[in-house]
Amino acid sequence: MSVQDSSTSASQTEAEMEEERESPTHSLSNLSSLCAVIRIKQKYQAIRKRRQEMALVLEGARSIAGVPARTSPKIFTFDGLTPSSFVALSSSVPQKKKRRRKRKVLFPNGSRRSAPPRQERSRAKYCLYLLCAIVFLQVYNAIENLDDHVLRYDLEGLEKTLRREVFGQPRAVEGLLSHLKDYLSTYVHNKPLVVSLHGPSGVGKSHIGRLLAGHFRSVVGEPLVLQYYVLHHCPQEADALQCARKLSSLISVMVERAEEEEKIPLFIFDEVEHMHDEILNALWQLVASKQSNEYLNAIYLFLSNLGHAHITKHMLHNSSSVSMTIQSNQAKELTQILYNDLKKFHRLWTEADILPLGLLEKDHVTECFLDEMTREGFYPDRTNIERLVGEIEYYPAVGGHQYSQTGCKQVVAKVNML
Repeated sequence: MSVQDSSTSASQTEAEMEEERESPTHSLSNLSSLCAVIRIKQKYQAIRKRRQEMALVLEGARSIAGVPARTSPKIFTFDGLTPSSFVALSSSVPQKKKRRRKRKVLFPNGSRRSAPPRQERSRAKYCLYLLCAIVFLQVYNAIENLDDHVLRYDLEGLEKTLRREVFGQPRAVEGLLSHLKDYLSTYVHNKPLVVSLHGPSGVGKSHIGRLLAGHFRSVVGEPLVLQYYVLHHCPQEADALQCARKLSSLISVMVERAEEEEKIPLFIFDEVEHMHDEILNALWQLVASKQSNEYLNAIYLFLSNLGHAHITKHMLHNSSSVSMTIQSNQAKELTQILYNDLKKFHRLWTEADILPLGLLEKDHVTECFLDEMTREGFYPDRTNIERLVGEIEYYPAVGGHQYSQTGCKQVVAKVNML
């Protein structure tokens, strides 16, 4: 045997010896992995068996309680699936709808703009805003002018004066002030203000006229206030037509002057029950509703004792009424009675707002004496005042009220005799 053959056999024997050394370790590793797989399988089977037992117990309990059985989820495996089943499964699964993409707005090739055109604003909007601003300023200015117009006549001061110096006539004073406030709140009118005060003698008609005349002289001036006493300015009936013409021309001049000065004049006519028909006709032509714009901005105040019998009868028969609602309804009835009676006397009162003045009670007469004695400088002795009040004639007491037959008519004369 040669040396080469001996070396080859020696190398073969060494390789076989190494394989014999490595084979036990390789076989041991394969055995350990196999054992691990077996243990995992046993644990899986035990867990599966335990779950099946629990599911059977729960189904039995639900069947006893009447609860529908709950199906346990199935374990998904790929065993037994074929390519055709994959296709059927994929078709059964709902697919999401693809959202359509909005098409972009395409512009012509020669267009340089890359954005859509902007909507132009209408210029009419600015005109509308300007118009709204003008209307707002006009309304605001009108409201301010109304306030200024009312403040010019100082109606608050007039109200304080009337409530302080006119006794026993709260309703008449309130009605008169209401008419004046409504009329003087603006300068543009469609008819003049005509107010007619009616009541028995001594209830304060002439006194209200004097207070109004003095107040308006202080706010609009002496030339725009007229106090007309029929028995003084036109005592003779033969001069009635001439007096009517003079009165019409005088009123026309005063109204024109008031228009120039943007003021409202005041015309007070006392003792209207003695007026002649010619004068009443002339006044009716001035205050009629269908008159020209020349005589619309004016205040006419008529003072008379026409209808005093109705007022006296109403006061004596309804003095026991306590409810304010009943008294208000009775006042409306009295006003309607006076209106029906006065329009028969002359058509002038169809254009007038009628305000009745009631009878004065004993307490009101006492206040008249106290005020007059204070004005004349006498000491207001209570005993002396009660003596003077007792000298006045009264109607029989009705409903706890004692009304004076002459009102405060004799107060000035009796105080002057002191």
